[in-house]
Amino acid sequence: MATRTQARESVIGLLYAVDLGNDGIINFIDEILEDKKIRNKQKVFALNLFNGVINNLDAIDKEIEEHLNQGNISDLGSVEKAILRLAVYETLFEELDKPIIINEAIELSKRLASDNAPKFINGVLDKVKRQK
Repeated sequence: MATRTQARESVIGLLYAVDLGNDGIINFIDEILEDKKIRNKQKVFALNLFNGVINNLDAIDKEIEEHLNQGNISDLGSVEKAILRLAVYETLFEELDKPIIINEAIELSKRLASDNAPKFINGVLDKVKRQK
């Protein structure tokens, strides 16, 4: 059975694809999750996260931009952006402990993103957490 971390990693991949312009991936979410063995409760969890991010994208991006030290969201790498979008969604709209959300985002960024990403993501999410 897949873990929540694996479900989040799949959601990040989906968000990454959408950010790169592959909107059609939405039609294949079930197949993609099945291929990654994201099933049952974890599939529901992943779908909830993905749909939540997509449905609240403007608010999430606005929140991220408010906490960037410089530049704007379009300056971020697509992987970092996907990780931040997911974590900010969970921080704003889900009933999870904020330190768990931040830790998951940092760990995922260590595996999926650039070397500087964990520190950057931690800084942005810490600012978001303090306001909520």
